[in-house]
Amino acid sequence: MMTTTVGMEELQEKRKKYIPKGVSNGNLNVANYAKGATITDMDGKEWIDFAGAIGTLNVGHTHPKVTAAVKEQVDKFLHPGFNVMMYDGYINLAEKLCEITPGNFDKQALLLNSGAEAVENAIKVSRKYTGRQAVVSFVRGFHGRTNMTMSMTSKVKPYKFGFGPFAPEVYQAPYPYLYQKPAGLTDDEYVDLTIQNFKDFFVETVAPENVACVVMEPVQGEGGFIIPPKKFVQEVRDFCSEHGIVFVADEIQTGFGRTGKLFAMEHFDVIPDLVTVSKSLAAGLPLSGVVGRKEILDAANPGELGGTYAGSPVACAAALAVIDIIEEEDLLTKSELLGQKLEDKLQELRKKYEFVGDIRRLGSMVAVEIVDNQIDKNPDKARTGAITTYANENGLLLLSAGIKGNVVRFLAPLVTTDVELNKGLDILEDAFHNA
Repeated sequence: MMTTTVGMEELQEKRKKYIPKGVSNGNLNVANYAKGATITDMDGKEWIDFAGAIGTLNVGHTHPKVTAAVKEQVDKFLHPGFNVMMYDGYINLAEKLCEITPGNFDKQALLLNSGAEAVENAIKVSRKYTGRQAVVSFVRGFHGRTNMTMSMTSKVKPYKFGFGPFAPEVYQAPYPYLYQKPAGLTDDEYVDLTIQNFKDFFVETVAPENVACVVMEPVQGEGGFIIPPKKFVQEVRDFCSEHGIVFVADEIQTGFGRTGKLFAMEHFDVIPDLVTVSKSLAAGLPLSGVVGRKEILDAANPGELGGTYAGSPVACAAALAVIDIIEEEDLLTKSELLGQKLEDKLQELRKKYEFVGDIRRLGSMVAVEIVDNQIDKNPDKARTGAITTYANENGLLLLSAGIKGNVVRFLAPLVTTDVELNKGLDILEDAFHNA
């Protein structure tokens, strides 16, 4: 069969014609090859990747060990369907996830396709186990684009506007945001106030006896990389334990070394009942999971969990390779070093530019808030857009975040070399200068 080479401009036109505009593109060039933290487009131009497919590529693009594992699996079989006939990849990955997630209790793991699907299934098993219906997430949280996970998500535009009605019995509790705390309160006073507001929420809004689960991002992703105080996270965990509520850690963006720990909840000395995982689990292949207490996951009856493509053997092979790579290449240490270098550059920029506000970091999960000035701290969405647009036009893939669209976030692969990092930081500095 004869094939023809299609140029980048022609593909861009086809994209406009055949793909809905609702599928956004931060960069309109077309990828041709990718390795580590660098993507080469069809015209041969290189792009430093500080977006990492929105946190999916902690081990980088086309890691040779992942590629080899995928090729080996493809030669065996593509997909018999685990609900039809079992295969070892699913079972071995489930075992590995049970071993590496926090908690020394008996665990099980359910494999799925996407992060949103993992969250939905965590809710399903929590409801089945508790016999309760209500679900609590948090203000500024993001959990996906399905109807249920949209219901749990805070940001209306672009995620929810015009897509309702949404799922019932979903409530959003307060979550601390130290940078924007009320004037006159110390950090400790503000944290205590937020904890009290969280407890009052279960008096004013929903009774704890009706709540199946509380779903928390240990660091809010789309919300702007908001890092909660340890005391708050521990109080939420204790409240759930006291009232028989399943505590679910949404580690879809924070997991697999992004924060310098294998899972972000380790920073808070908190052990969740269930953990949802996806994104960097399989180095870019569609795969997700729910991992946690056996008695919760085992509450469902045969046939009540699963899906046609859930736990793809090819994705499982990639995931097993990813977990090995994190250990073999000491990516947890590399995550912290990468994050520190990013933070150092941002601190330099903060001294130069009055619009550089709060700098937040846990491992290499780094963000900077763009504001009108460092005193008033009013969000500056327009300048944030100018920074990311300049970067994406000049060789650096960069994303924004935050409820008010004024946060620049960094999700560079943990394997980013110093050469790639410095090249990206030079473009970043130009972007700030030209914003």
